[in-house]
Order: sequence, then structure tokens, then C-alpha cells
Amino acid sequence: MRVLVTGGGGYIGSVLVRRLLDKGHAVRVVDRLYWGMAPLAEVLPRIEVVHADIRDARDEWFTGIDGIVHLAGLSNDPTANFDPEANWQMNAVATAEIAAACLRAGVQRFVFGSSCSLYDGLPDGATYDEDAPIAPRGPYAESKRYAEESLLQMAADGFCPVILRQGTVYGVSPRMRLDLVVNTFVKDALTQGRLLLHGGGWMSRPLVDVQDAADAQITALEAPADAVRGQIFNVVQDNYQIRDLAMQVAESVGQAHGSVAINMAPEPALVRNYRCANDKLYDTLGFRPARGVTQSVDEMVAAFGGMDTARLAHPRYYNLDWLVLLTEAHAGLRPFGYVLRRGEGARVSE
Repeated sequence: MRVLVTGGGGYIGSVLVRRLLDKGHAVRVVDRLYWGMAPLAEVLPRIEVVHADIRDARDEWFTGIDGIVHLAGLSNDPTANFDPEANWQMNAVATAEIAAACLRAGVQRFVFGSSCSLYDGLPDGATYDEDAPIAPRGPYAESKRYAEESLLQMAADGFCPVILRQGTVYGVSPRMRLDLVVNTFVKDALTQGRLLLHGGGWMSRPLVDVQDAADAQITALEAPADAVRGQIFNVVQDNYQIRDLAMQVAESVGQAHGSVAINMAPEPALVRNYRCANDKLYDTLGFRPARGVTQSVDEMVAAFGGMDTARLAHPRYYNLDWLVLLTEAHAGLRPFGYVLRRGEGARVSE
């Protein structure tokens, strides 16, 4: 299969691209590459890369493509709140336009990376499956709602959209993020020897490892059309209380790097607290995310073990910080056009 991955240089996308290649698929990536080419460097000879903004979709991107996994766009509440209009254009409008381009090009399979945050506004205490009403709160979840509705309206015999509502992702990726709850805990344990729990950590969150998220996307891509056309699947390994996560991380990191303290902080103004069922994906397609938090934490500790932990504070590991930095740098560069090298990008060390 020839697969187009939008956002293929991102946290999930760079894992997905490698797993697609391992399964023998041909891969074309469309990505703005805010984080540079480094996450794809080792597979560049084996893929095609289109360096472009998804808001500028061109029909030739979809020529010869059998299926698409659409991951590009802003990926969390803080970045969406930073620029709600850009979030809407990327996550909502561009998704509908890319789907329309797929229809024109005859691309039949469209796997969409949505979010379990669509359940965030529902009452606490229940576990929500895909038939539950949704209650999006904020620009990010609203943009995902619009994108889902647009795709589902296009479902037909010749077009098979599949919606994957992913839990909060964790784990090691070539384009590493440290602004996700488990990853943040690991970073804090390694760099500060302590974890900070807001509101006592009693809130629950659906979580999934980045490798499981990528494998779920491939499962949806390869599944029989009649089984997945117009279907929504939660992609969740399990639901965790934040305080339990903190204790797991403290124990795992503590075994290798000394004791880790857990401190309490005042309750924040907005506490996300929801749980999601994960049975439908297994019942329909035989796939269940299986990589638990402890396994992924151990892998992160190993990955960071030989690194100067001071580097973990670099803005590139935090989506909002990096986008703010790029926005400010872009504004400052306008009078100059370039920094030191005419016609060349600056070298950025990892």
C-alpha cells in the first residue's frame, strides 16, 4: 500500500512512518517540519517528503496514494489556545479540504487521528465508549469535533473514513515530547528528583503508548472497509489516576536514579477528568493497546540515561514553547530575511 502520512515528522507520525516501512508500505510524508528533519533523518532514503503546510493542500500530494493517516495540525489545548484561529484552520478546515482532495484523487482509506478530549466535558465518574455523547471544551476539542463530523458526512462506498480517538500519548519517539503527562513526570523525576501533583492527582485520564497508537492506525488502515467505514474507535491502553502514574514513575525512576519525592500543589482552575472504554477496537479489529506505562517509563529512562539532563529543558521538547519561540523568531527575522547564511537553513544540534 502507498500511504500518505500528514504530520509524519511529529511525535506520533515519526513512529508511524517507521512501522509502516517495517510492514512493507511505501510512505509519502507531508509536514511543515517545525522540528526540522532530524526525526526522519534515518529513514529519509526510504520515504518521500513534501515540505508543506496542510492548509495549502495540492492535488498532486494524493496522486498514487491508497490510504492516508492524517495527523498534522496542532496537537493539544495549550497550542490551540495560543492561536485559536490557526488551530481552526489547521485542525478543522484543512482536514475537510484534505478529505475532499482524497475524494477527487480516488484515495479510499482515510484514518484520522482524533482525541478522547471530546469526552472531557461529560460528567465525572463514568467510563465513556464511542456511543457516548461528546462534550468538547475549548478550541482544540471543538476543531476535532468539526473534523470528525466533516469526515463522517463523506463516508460512502468509494471513501472509507475511520476516526481514532486517541488517549493522551506517552513513550519514546524520534520527535520526543516532554509536555505529556507521563513523559513530563519522567523528565521531572530525572531532572528534579520530585513530581508535582495538582489537586491531589485524583483525576483520571485515558492513556496510550505512542507505539500502540501507531499500530492502531495501521490496523485501521489495513482493515476491511466494511468493518471500519464511518466508524469511531477509542485508542486507549487503560485509564489511570494521575496520582497512580506519579507513584509508578517515582518507583521506576527511583530504582535507577535514587528516591523521587511526590509533592502536592494547589488544585488548578481546570481539572481534566474522564475515562474511556477501549473494547470496540478489540471486538471489531482484534487489536488492543498493550504497552503499559511502566514499560514505557523504563524505556524513557534508558533513552535519557546517557544524556545531559539539562538538555531536557530545551524548548523543542515542548510544543507550545517551541511554537512561541518560532513565532517570535519569525517576527524578529522579517527585517533581515536570514541569520548568517544566505539561502541556507541554520544548523540545529539535537
